[in-house]
Amino acid sequence: MSGWWLSTVADVWGVAFVVSWLVWVVLAIVLHELSHGWAAIRLGDETPRALGHMTWNPLVHMGGFSLIALILIGIAWGAMPVNPSRLRGRHGDAWVALAGPAMNILLALISFIGCVVWILAADRFQIREPLSGNMARFFWIGFFLNIVLAVFNLLPAPPLDGSRVAGSFVPAYRRLFEGPNGQWIGLGLFIMIFWFVSGRLFIFTMVGSLIPINLVLVA
Repeated sequence: MSGWWLSTVADVWGVAFVVSWLVWVVLAIVLHELSHGWAAIRLGDETPRALGHMTWNPLVHMGGFSLIALILIGIAWGAMPVNPSRLRGRHGDAWVALAGPAMNILLALISFIGCVVWILAADRFQIREPLSGNMARFFWIGFFLNIVLAVFNLLPAPPLDGSRVAGSFVPAYRRLFEGPNGQWIGLGLFIMIFWFVSGRLFIFTMVGSLIPINLVLVA
């Protein structure tokens, strides 16, 4: 139990940080996947609705294994069923793929604005610690986490959204993964990117979330 990510981070950075992280990871993934679904339906594919994925239930989008991974190691993932053949437009699959990262960018913007408004309000109405700092940290974590999720998902490696965007606009790239060895090429590329990039992005999010917020806003 003491080796779990939850207990380790709670011991180092506090329970408020852990709660904020868990809330934002779940919210960011659910809205990311729902954005894929909304875009797909808008472009003519009813698969997300037909399979019951247009819901706020995290279990539907993330699955039990992803939620367990979130508790154990602090990261998670989700999925939205889409049938590209039913999408209207030449680049329908790309627009559906871009909808997820776009939502994360929107959430990052909302979080940043929320952080600024909260800090100003806390100062104006003399809201004291720990509530003042914990709420500011909550919004700040949301800002950094969603920026990182948007960037990571735009990397051009299957099954990330960036690979679908690249495949839609560069047919040769898509054919590379549709060939006889495509699955292994995609897996190798994803592992390489995950190994070299995800850890750094995760650390960037963690460290960035701990930057003194008032210093950043004043600067």
